[in-house]
Order: sequence, then structure tokens, then C-alpha cells
Amino acid sequence: MQNKGIIKLFALLFGLVSIYQLSFTFKANQIEDNAEAAAISKIADTEEDYQTKRNLETINYLDSLKTSKVQVGDNFESIGVYDLGIAEYTYADVENNAMNLGLDLKGGINVILQISVRDILKGLANNSKDPIFNKALDDAELLQTNAQESYLESFFRAFDAIKGDTKLASPDIFANRTLSDEIKFDMSDNEVKGILETKIDESIVSAFEVLRKRIDKFGVTSPNIQRLGNSGRILLELPGAKDIERIRDLVTTTAQLEFWETYKTEEVLPYLMEVNQNLVEENKKNEATEEVADVTENEEGVTSSAIDELTGQIESDSTNVADINPLGIQGYGNGGSVVGMFLAKDRDKVMEHLNSSKNRAALPAEMRYVKFVWGLQNEDSEFSELYAIKGNRDGEPQLSGDVITSADQDYDQLSRPAVSMQMNSKGARIWEEMTKKAYETQGFIAIVLDNTVYSAPSVSSGPIAGGRSQISGSFSLTEAVDLANVLRAGKLPASAQIVQADEVGPSLGQEAIDSGMKSFLIALVFVLLWMIFYYGKAGGFADIALLLNILLIFGVLASLGAVLTLPGIAGIVLTIGISVDANVLIFERIKEELAKGKSQKESIKDGFSNALSSILDANITTGLTALILFVFGTGPIKGFATTLIIGILTSLFTAIFITRLLVDWYVNRGGKLDFSTSITKNLFTNVNIDFLKKRKIAYVISGIMIVGSLGSLFTTGLDEGIDFVGGRTYQVRFAQDMSVEEVKTDLHGVFESAEVKTIGGPNQLKISTKYKIEDSSIEADEEVQSMLFTALQKYLPEGMTYQQFLDGSGDEKIGKMMSSKVSPTIADDIKSASVWAILGSLVVVFLYILFRFKKWQFSLGAVAAVFHDVFIVLGIYSITWRFMPFSMEIDQTFIAAILTVIGYSLNDTVVVFDRIREYFNENLGWKFDTTINKSINSTISRTLNTSLTTLVVLLAMFLFGADSLKDLLFALIVGVIVGTYSSVFIATPIMYDTAKKGNATEALKDKAKDEELEEA
Repeated sequence: MQNKGIIKLFALLFGLVSIYQLSFTFKANQIEDNAEAAAISKIADTEEDYQTKRNLETINYLDSLKTSKVQVGDNFESIGVYDLGIAEYTYADVENNAMNLGLDLKGGINVILQISVRDILKGLANNSKDPIFNKALDDAELLQTNAQESYLESFFRAFDAIKGDTKLASPDIFANRTLSDEIKFDMSDNEVKGILETKIDESIVSAFEVLRKRIDKFGVTSPNIQRLGNSGRILLELPGAKDIERIRDLVTTTAQLEFWETYKTEEVLPYLMEVNQNLVEENKKNEATEEVADVTENEEGVTSSAIDELTGQIESDSTNVADINPLGIQGYGNGGSVVGMFLAKDRDKVMEHLNSSKNRAALPAEMRYVKFVWGLQNEDSEFSELYAIKGNRDGEPQLSGDVITSADQDYDQLSRPAVSMQMNSKGARIWEEMTKKAYETQGFIAIVLDNTVYSAPSVSSGPIAGGRSQISGSFSLTEAVDLANVLRAGKLPASAQIVQADEVGPSLGQEAIDSGMKSFLIALVFVLLWMIFYYGKAGGFADIALLLNILLIFGVLASLGAVLTLPGIAGIVLTIGISVDANVLIFERIKEELAKGKSQKESIKDGFSNALSSILDANITTGLTALILFVFGTGPIKGFATTLIIGILTSLFTAIFITRLLVDWYVNRGGKLDFSTSITKNLFTNVNIDFLKKRKIAYVISGIMIVGSLGSLFTTGLDEGIDFVGGRTYQVRFAQDMSVEEVKTDLHGVFESAEVKTIGGPNQLKISTKYKIEDSSIEADEEVQSMLFTALQKYLPEGMTYQQFLDGSGDEKIGKMMSSKVSPTIADDIKSASVWAILGSLVVVFLYILFRFKKWQFSLGAVAAVFHDVFIVLGIYSITWRFMPFSMEIDQTFIAAILTVIGYSLNDTVVVFDRIREYFNENLGWKFDTTINKSINSTISRTLNTSLTTLVVLLAMFLFGADSLKDLLFALIVGVIVGTYSSVFIATPIMYDTAKKGNATEALKDKAKDEELEEA
């Protein structure tokens, strides 16, 4: 092998860089462990909500490492936590360089936001009242329930269906003052559509940038935010984030900041009194029509009522609060901007009465556009403040948040958290006019964010020039920081709804890491021992290359800032099988060369050279399916594809170069390698099975399995997960073993329908429901979660609070461990993308094999085998999902498994095809069936060796790994078994039969002769 020095240098540098990069991960873990230990020592487990308090204490500990500074000379510098001698690093440096753990390993939130294109269209049309336009918006919503197109395409289709003579360029729709420079009255609908597509795209890009700026300021390690095509959807991943509610508010808040003049208490008080009096009279009228109590009431009841009245247990005065104050007024403002105080629990009821058309008809003409708005709710208070702002006909404020150029967290004169803002010149001018008027009239200006009044100060020192102002109110420091971030980043151009969400508790993530590492080590130890058992000293060299391969994979992941997920660990484990496969191919070829009587050095040289074609073809086909998985997948699935792609590349490097370096080094020193042991020396060397003769039996067996699979698929079907049908799923852990049927009965009474399955141990349940799935709002999420807690409360430890249920209580982490949500619309898209991913991989592989082997019969055989494998895996899932002790839902993880099975099956098939092509070149006089049989027999050792090691690796992960991976691993185990069978008994026989019928045999031989002449 040439250029050994360069390869050695590269391997050394590559390994050192990987060790250096991974050292940050070990240091970060050490610091985090110290933070958790400090929190445990500070907060005893006897305290209420101790787990939540410990989480906050841990966060504060780590934050202090980031923000604390020490004086060095005249400067203040961050505290160093990691000294390598050549450089010292702060905790922020360590955290940034450490390996990024995914949601399933670290806990956190993963959401897909849907930006409302409907809102953007309404904004572009200046909230047009045109009936055709608004009907088209409503019809587009209905079309979206089943369509795979974007909302904008549905809107165009809906508008075209009902437009009549109405045009998009109508002055009542898009040819308005706002778009006058771009949309003219005489434009056709197609011209306007092009402009609208551009405008929508610009708005979504704007939303993406706003969200990115907000998240960057949030302080989460390694956030991932990406736009998903042109669907208006944005993916957001925040591993390690614990304050889920805060994140939800941050990403869904539209940040519609507005400044309004307000009415004073005395101006609105008459209306409040009138509404209250109307309710009093209405209640009296209702009481008068009620039937009088039964005159035959028994004497015991009369006596009891008299005793109750005498002892004060009921009101003896009929004029109680409900009779004289049905509106629930708790107090009035003192001549200021607050017009009334009400109980927070009565807010909806109060607003309903104040805004009823019957009551508003009594408002004086100058107040007909009044808008009632609640103030920011103080969590420690049971009361809410009501404001009345001076609305107008168009509902547009004099000043909006568009004029804000900067915003910072600050403190007001009473040292309370506040937000300071700076406006642009236009905003400063209007602000000066508003404050001047408020000063002269002794009025108030309400600062309203997302329909909530944050403060409504008076102006006591004259007009405010320069556009500098402050928002103060009863909010916390965290709320002030988030508000400043939102205002500084800007407002979303439209509302954002969470259409898919995954929340994983940190404790479940830690368990996943522990089980993943355990299964990984068990699998690794077996493979290392097996290679030494089968190949002797050469197997030891392969083991060294394998260990370096694993080091490089983790090093590359850390260096690239890639995210390691639980499926990613499965991808790394699968890479072990790929790495072993490459070494097995090489060693088997060397053994063949030795059997021909060649010298050891010559055999090694020819063995590596002859194996190269098979190794490259096998890895490229697997790599192509991994690449498609990377393109179509999101979140953990993309992590699986990432590690698989990196693993394929590093496996090629270590198997081809590192193993060769070690083998050459040993041989050049005079060492002798047999590439076998006394037990395995003659194993599979004289195999002579007529596989083609058995193909008809294989066809019958496969036919029966496929018919059975199709029959089950059409009758029983598959257990489609929420990824494909939509819904909400929760994983809940209990202190005791649970009865699935009993819990299902209780939940049916609450949600009408619910699926309950055991996952992991008998004390863990996976609960899925479609209740209110059409409603993607945060309120609906909270309502469903609260209902779930209420329904399960009798099974939970006595005294457990709702917050403890959400966080996971006690050392056993009883309560909610994980939750997921997928809206029906996005579920359809996931299903569609999954089908295209599978079909796309088949087309790509068909074309690659056609390119490599030049005959369509090879491509047909390979693709037929893949279809065979996929149908059987689906059939086994359909037959067994009802009684398996783990979840077997068909979701994105299952699609990842199917694509991996495709890659593995092709890997096996391509190795056999490579040997067939080689034998055609070397043995032109052989019969066609002889060539094929000898090709299969000569590769049987490699086929069984690779399949066995891969199976053992997968079984180790299945038995000892995380529960959430069992469905993926089960599919892979079935796929490896079926794929090994199909490469020998389906792919090759189909290629043989079609080549024989199509008279391709001679063509293959002619091609082999031509190649031989070219080489000569």
C-alpha cells in the first residue's frame, strides 16, 4: 500500500482531534453532575415540589458559571473551568464544544410550528370584508384537511371555484393602498398569484428570522431551527430545555405591541353599573318565572331550614351578593386607567356581559368603539384589573410595535423589572403627540401586548420626545427578559400554532442514555470477541480498527456540532455491523487467495484489492438509503441517518486503510496470519449447495408469506401511530403495575376514545387520544393534559399535585415521562413523505445497480428482493402488534427501520452480484447456473458472518436498550433475517430467471469478454 506515511499521519491527527473534541463532553458531564449534586445537598427530598426546585437550583448553578467574572488586572474575565495547559476554557466554551445530545437523551422540547398563511393573506388584503375573499379563506381551511398542497394553493383553488367576476386584483382585496406599488387593477389573477407567492414566502422567512432571534436569546444549548420546505412550517428543537411553558409562550407569541389612549374610571363606571343592573333585573325576572317550591315539603325539612338560619349557616337576608352584584365587581379604579377589579376566575363571564350586543347598545355614541382589555395577571393575586381603551372604527392603534428599534430589560423607579424601548423617528413623532395629549388631558396611555395591558401610565412631566419609553408592570425578571427579547426580535407576521410537539422529561433521557450505553457495550464486547474467535490475530487487528472507528464517529459528531439521538446510538451500533462486514469481506478474500497457493503478502495485497469493489458497492447502496432518510426525516430520524452516513465513511477508512496498516506491519515484522483459528479454519470452505435448484421452493415459501402478509394488512391492518393519524400521546409511569383495560375504561369516560398500551415495564403506560386534536392551541394541550391527570389521579400516589405529575415525582420519577402531539394535517404530510422516501430509495437503488452492473435484470432482482422484505416486515407487524409486549406503532421511526432494512438487504445482494460479475470475467466457459451457484457458495461465509454479528448487536440493544427503540430494533431484526434470505433465494434467482428468458446470458458473457480485452 502506497502513501502509508500520509495515512498514518492522518489517522493520528484524526484520532487526536476526536479525543480533544470528546474531552469537552466529559468535562461538561462532570460539571453538570457537580451542579446536580449541589442542588441535592441544598434541597431535601422532604420539601414540597423538591424535584422542580432542584432543577431550578441546577440551572442557577450552571448560569452562575457562565455569568460570574473575576478581575484579571484591569479587566473582568469569565471563570475558567477547564485547563488543558495550552489553553483555559470557560463553561460556555466547554458547553459549546461538548457533544450535543438530542431531545430523547437530554429531555426538552421539539416542536413544528405552523405559521398561519391565512393571517398573512388577511393582512395583505387589509382585513378585507369582501365575501368572496373570506369564503375562499374558509373553503381553503376545509381543503387543507385532506390536501397535500400548501394553504396558499388551496386558497387559489377555492377562490377560482367561486370568484365569478371578482378578481384578486380588486381594490377590495389585494389592489389596495398597501400593495399599490406591486398589484395593479388591470392585473390578471395569475400575475397576482405570483406576487402573493413571493409575499407569503417573504413573510415566512421573516417569521423564521424572528423565531431564530428569540431562541438565540433564550440561552438553550445547541438549539436547532429550520424551515420545512414551503409549507409555512418551522422545526424547532431545544434539547435540555426544562421550562416547557416558557418556551411555548416564547415561540407562539405574535408580539402585537400597541399603544392606546384609555378611558378613565369615571367615564366607564356608568356603563358597568348599567350592565350590572340589567343582570339584576334579568335574574329577578327569571326567579319570578320559576316554579314555587313544593308546598308539601316535609316537616323535618322545614325544621332543618329554620335551625340553619338561626345558627347562621345560610343567609337570612335575601339580598345577598349574587342578587345585587351579578357582574362580580370587586372594586373600582380610583380615577385612574383601571376601570374595575374582578375575580380572575370570572374574566370570561365578565367579558361576555360587557361585550354583548344588547348591553353595548346602551353605550354613548362617543364610546361605541370602546374595547375592554384585561391587565397582566399577577400569579399571586386572585383579582384581575380591567381597562377600557379608546378603540376606533378600523380597530387600528395610533402606534404599533413596528416602530420599535431596540428593547432591553431594565428596572423602573421602584426597582421592579421593566423593559425600555427605543422607537424610530416616525414612532417618536407619534409618541410625542400621544404623550402631549395625555399630559394636557391628564389621561393615560395603555401599552398592550397581545391583547393584554402591561401598564397604562399617566404622563406627568410633559410630552416625551426622542421615542424612548418604558414598559413596567407586575411581571417577573424572567418575563421582562423574554418580553425584551420578543420586542427586539420583532413580531411574527402571523400567528403560530404548534402542530407537532414532543416533550421528553430529563429523567427519561438519562434512562435512555444508561440503557443505550449498556446495550452498546454488550454488543461491542461480543463483536470484538467474535472477530478474534473467528479470524484469530487478524480479528484483533480488525478490532483495533473498529475501536478507532467508534472514536472517529463520536469525534466527527462532536466536531460538526451534530446532535446525538437515541436512534443515532442505534445507527452507531448498526455501523459496527457495517465495519465488521468490510473486514469480513477482506479477510474472506485473503483466505481465498491463500487457498490458491499464493504467498502471504501477495494474498493480502490481492485480497484487499478484490474486496474493494464489493465493499464500495455495498456501502454506497446503504449510504444512498441513509441519505434519503436524512432528506425526508426530522429530529431523531435525521440523527439516525447522520450517524449512519458518518459511520459508513469512517468504516470505509478504518477497514480499508487502518486494518491494512496493522496487517502489513505485522507481516513485515515476520509474523504469520492464517485469518482463521483451529476451529474456524475449514468452516464454509467446501460448501457446494445448488441454490438455484431450490429457488422454486423458495418462491412458494415467499409467496405464502407475502399472501399471508397482504391478507393481514387488508384485514387486521397496522397500528398506525399519531405520526400518521394525528393525536396526542403521553408516556406515564406509576408506582405499581397497571391494568391496561381498567385504565382504558376510565379514559374512555373522559376522552370518549383512547388507546392504552404497556411500554417497558408493567408500571408504564403509553396513552394516546384524538380528543380535540383539531385544536392545536396551547389551551387545548393544557386542557387535555389536565383531564388526563384527573382521570389517572386515583392510580397516582396520594397527595401528588398536577405540577409533580408533569415533572415526574420522587426518585422513581412517577408521572408524565414524555408527550407528543401531531395535528391531522401534518400527519397526512408525514405519511406522504414516508411513502415517497421508500419509493425514492427504491428508484435510486434501481438506477445505481443498473449503472454498476449494466443489466436491468440485476436491478429487477435487487428491487424485487427489497419489496419482498418490506411486505414481510409489514405483514409480521400486522400479525403481531396486538399481542407484543411493546409498542409496534407505524411511525417515523418504523419508516427509518424500513429504509435501513432496504439498505441492509441491498448490501447483501450487491455482494453476491459482485461475485457473479467477477466469476463471469474469470470463468467464461462455465454454465450460467454454475456461475451463480458458485458465486453464492463462495460468499456464504461472509453472508452468515455479517448477519450473525449484526443480529447479535441488534438483539443486545433489543434486550438491554431503551424501551422506545424496541419497535425499531424488532423491525431491523426481522429485516436482517429476511434480507439475508432474500439476497440468496429471491434476488439472485429472479435475476437468473429474467436473464435466461431475456437471452441476457450471452450478453453478460459478451460484456465480460469485452472487459477482458480492454484490460489486456
